[in-house]
Amino acid sequence: MNNITMLMNADEMILSALREDITSEDITTNSVMPDFCLGEVDLICKQDGIVAGLGVFKRVFELLDKETEVTFFAKDGDEVKSGQLLGKVKGDIRVLLSGERTALNYLQRMSGIATYTKSISVLFEGTSTKLLDTRKTTPNMRVFEKYAVKVGGGYNHRFNLSDGVLLKDNHIGAAGSVKEAVRLAKEYAPFVRKIEVEVENLTMLKEALEAGADIIMLDNMSVEDMKEAVKLCKGKAETECSGNVTRENVARLTDIGVDYISSGALTHSAPILDLSLKNLHAI
Repeated sequence: MNNITMLMNADEMILSALREDITSEDITTNSVMPDFCLGEVDLICKQDGIVAGLGVFKRVFELLDKETEVTFFAKDGDEVKSGQLLGKVKGDIRVLLSGERTALNYLQRMSGIATYTKSISVLFEGTSTKLLDTRKTTPNMRVFEKYAVKVGGGYNHRFNLSDGVLLKDNHIGAAGSVKEAVRLAKEYAPFVRKIEVEVENLTMLKEALEAGADIIMLDNMSVEDMKEAVKLCKGKAETECSGNVTRENVARLTDIGVDYISSGALTHSAPILDLSLKNLHAI
């Protein structure tokens, strides 16, 4: 997931968010500002963190009025401090008022994810293990949230169900066994696709290896079993561990030697970064 990909897919989702917030008109704004008036407002950081989503923030106002001018004093990935002036938005005051909440919702959410991801990714420094996100994202926000993970120093797992084969417990149950699930996946999926299998114990892992899985996901296994699993997979398959991984408990996993550690918490549990539009005035 990169910035270009995100922006290519952003407009439709941003417009949908704007329609959710403005079904017919902004009654409050139209009451106090019935006519055009040029104005400017400051984007201010109210909490230390990592900023992400400035391009999306800007695009909200541009979609409401292409004449809106947005100037930033920071870029995605920057460490920002409480009280810092991050930018200014100049344009029709009606647009500034109507777009404020949607623009901030995106920027606060994305910056919160980048900040939380950064706080975990620093724990991986000095290791060869990569921190991955998951599909546990907010509906219709995945492209933005996965971009924010990358800004925070993490890596993206598959984007959606069309992006790769991941045989989880219920897929294995549907197929009847690990071996059969892998066989069916190999038969159906294009040969260029890697096949990942979720296992819960060493017996399942051995079956997945014998079946020819490319990646083994170690789900909610003990640290001791995961270390043994890494030894068994060496030279045969890549390894990923998952299962309730958070900032508070990830340190115990970073020296196991797995190739990847995935955490749904990056996107489903990250708090927002507090940001605000202040000092609106006519110019």
